[in-house]
Amino acid sequence: MNDTQRGEAIIAEVDPAIDAFLAQKAAQLADISPRLAMLGQTARRVAAGGKRLRPAFCIWGYLCVAPAPEDPSALVKAAASLDLLHTAELIHDDVMDASDTRRGQPAAHRQFERWHATQEFSRDAAAFGRAAAILAGDLLFKWSAELFESARPNAAAREVMELVRTEVTAGQFLDIQAQELDPDMARTDPDATGDLINTVIDIKTARYTAVRPLQLGAALAGKSRADSALAALLRYGTAIGRAFQLRDDVLGVFGDPDVTGKPAGDDLREGKLTLLVARAMQLAGPWEIDELRAGLGRRDLGKSEIEGLAEIISRSGALDAVEGEIADALEEALHAIRYSGLREAGVGALVELAYATVNRES
Repeated sequence: MNDTQRGEAIIAEVDPAIDAFLAQKAAQLADISPRLAMLGQTARRVAAGGKRLRPAFCIWGYLCVAPAPEDPSALVKAAASLDLLHTAELIHDDVMDASDTRRGQPAAHRQFERWHATQEFSRDAAAFGRAAAILAGDLLFKWSAELFESARPNAAAREVMELVRTEVTAGQFLDIQAQELDPDMARTDPDATGDLINTVIDIKTARYTAVRPLQLGAALAGKSRADSALAALLRYGTAIGRAFQLRDDVLGVFGDPDVTGKPAGDDLREGKLTLLVARAMQLAGPWEIDELRAGLGRRDLGKSEIEGLAEIISRSGALDAVEGEIADALEEALHAIRYSGLREAGVGALVELAYATVNRES
């Protein structure tokens, strides 16, 4: 079995490792009290079915600088812990955005809300759902740290993971600031608006999705972040992380809900000032800008209204502009790892991940 095959085999171990770990934790909760069973069951359901992109970047980051370990169990645990952290963040994100679905099923707070209705409870089911989801996210955050520490990581890996935990929360805080901006600022102060949106993309998405997982894998292989060999991974991760977020923005408006697992137009209903929306505000005509401004943030937008706003965004040239930025980011990412001196198996896998990130439909 060559390094590429070994890498794919290691990645295949992440899903069962997550499920086994959460099954153990769910049983632990049920032992504490039968009334906690729903908490563990919901955590397992929400954690299932993700892309496992961050674990994949972590494992290929390792294989970019070192051969596959004879015993990959520690690498699998560390990589899997990234996905538990991600699930925790998704649960909290869905509460903040009041999202109804995630990964093709009800969001965690909606699951808790429905469970509330089956119990002999008398108070607000929606408030209970939100509170329970926040606690579930907190618990998964703690479990992520526990799983990571069970891998007995070295000091360099711990340093990277500490950055991950801080930056994802910092990025989320910047994101909620960005959502408070008046969409008109995209026209009246495009530089300031663009700077904030791009900072959010860098910190909340690029570092969290690609840069830090790649660096974590390399750190687990014995490399520190100061190692010059990792400069290529930093450039690659920054560019492909940006492409990932811009593709997310496009799918948030134009995606097929049967594929994305979320209703079409959710970003518009939430009033997210994404780069796609900012470009549309800058490029659209006066009456179209009025239509966009009136529709953004309306939770009751119907299918035809979503389609109308999507048509305005497309017709304005914003969709083409963002697609161009995605293509540029892809080329930048590929250029970063060409002739980088990184190991061939890892580079080949990162090339495939780059194209999968850009061309994905969910």
